[in-house]
Amino acid sequence: MTTPHPQPDTPRTVLLAAPRGFCAGVDRAIKIVELALEAVGPPVYVRHAIVHNTHVVVDLEARGAVFVEHETDVPEGGLVVFSAHGVAPSVRERSEARGLEMLDATCPLVTKVHYEAREYAERGYDIVLIGHAGHQEVIGTMGHAPEAIHLVETPDDVAGLQVRDPDMVAYISQTTLSVDDANRVIAAVRARFPNARGPRGDDICYATQNRQDATRVLAQRADLVLVVGSDTSSNSKRMVEVAREHGAPAAHLIDNAAAIDPGWLDGVATVGLTSGASAPEVLVDEVIAALLAASPGAVVETVDVIDEQMHFALPASLRRLQLASS
Repeated sequence: MTTPHPQPDTPRTVLLAAPRGFCAGVDRAIKIVELALEAVGPPVYVRHAIVHNTHVVVDLEARGAVFVEHETDVPEGGLVVFSAHGVAPSVRERSEARGLEMLDATCPLVTKVHYEAREYAERGYDIVLIGHAGHQEVIGTMGHAPEAIHLVETPDDVAGLQVRDPDMVAYISQTTLSVDDANRVIAAVRARFPNARGPRGDDICYATQNRQDATRVLAQRADLVLVVGSDTSSNSKRMVEVAREHGAPAAHLIDNAAAIDPGWLDGVATVGLTSGASAPEVLVDEVIAALLAASPGAVVETVDVIDEQMHFALPASLRRLQLASS
């Protein structure tokens, strides 16, 4: 990247958010693919991008992962990994019919939403799913209760809902939404359906919420906020929106250091830096190096917002695969 010209008398500060980067679900999903490659060797087929990050996908492809958009693209009897975003039951049924060995890398928090959808549907509720049309997580969740789910994205969408019984409405949400956006839609659902039931715990992923909380802090202290993440990453894009909504004069999503526009840095004394839940730390390190090269004397300060300690167990089916291959 071309070196910009910051104010010489104002050493630049880079505020590095903590937590940032990989969440437990993403870390688990990537490990499942890596360990499967070690156990059986390439190719290991992965249905959809394992997580929504270009760098991760390219790295795994180089090691022998083959990404496909449909289970029918996997040779009969082959091994398929379901991505962290989850799949509909029909995907499993078709995979079984083809004799595929399945490894499920669905984030456990997404699995929780699938359980909620099935439970509400079995009890006769119309289900309002708050999420983005076409997102893989939403597609998978809708497949668990296709006759009962109504997808909405904004408060305005709630006004047009047609349900069987206004007193038998429940709501669930995509795990990677902006907390603020989800709450606005939930408020609209409750206003129209006062007896609407919600999940026992917030559907928004703990990591999504933590990264948004940290981004709010950066937005209040920085002249510019940079979020490392791919354009396909819902949670990364929401972080940019959160930064803008909470006071950052400017905020941008960048896939890597090369995506930084030198003009963004002109006259900027403080840069807030964070990364989405599917962005590897190596990309953050490269951005830091680029910012330091662009501003000799700049300092990096970690902003600790939340101590995040979360880990998810690997699926038992992976252990069985490892034992069978040893």
